[in-house]
Amino acid sequence: MANNDTDKNIQRTVSAQPRLHQHGAEIQAYGTVNHLLPLELEEPVRLEMTALLNQLLADTMTLRDLYKKAHWQVVGPTFYQLHLLFEKHFNEQAELVDAIAERIQLLGGVNIAMAADIAETTQIERPPRGREDVPVQLSRLLDAHQIVIRQSHKLARRAGELGDDGTNDLVVSEVLRGNELQVWFLSEHLVDVPLVRTRSAAAEVL
Repeated sequence: MANNDTDKNIQRTVSAQPRLHQHGAEIQAYGTVNHLLPLELEEPVRLEMTALLNQLLADTMTLRDLYKKAHWQVVGPTFYQLHLLFEKHFNEQAELVDAIAERIQLLGGVNIAMAADIAETTQIERPPRGREDVPVQLSRLLDAHQIVIRQSHKLARRAGELGDDGTNDLVVSEVLRGNELQVWFLSEHLVDVPLVRTRSAAAEVL
């Protein structure tokens, strides 16, 4: 008889209806680290690394979104080339965002994620909502890259000092080198050369 009652209770609790509008307390607070995997990294090291990585993550997410803004809003004779370049760089920054966020989670931390929190945390200047011309777009992106590169140098050195070789490798091999390459591609578009006639030819005509 008891078994039959148990079976009936189980049947009553099973339903195909999704349980919507659920709320609850956080299971881990931001700025903490939890599980201690066999990483040979003590809690103070993981706390410091996740804090620095979250700053890098906020700046990288902002840079990623700057590229999407530029991709949508670029105009002028170099539209096609820059439209494609900005999209390529956006996708590369999106990959870096995932890599940084996963490193934070691996270390037992909680990665920053929402746009409002990113806006409060990033060191990159907020652009206007409207469209800017190409030289300003490029300069704004280069300034943002400089912030990420500066932060990467700082983080990589500190990770090396604390023995966090995994974070050091990620920051140097992926974040730093990736941003340096993108800086090169952007900066070449700001070299002041004529589009259709060399300066020497223009001088002869005059």
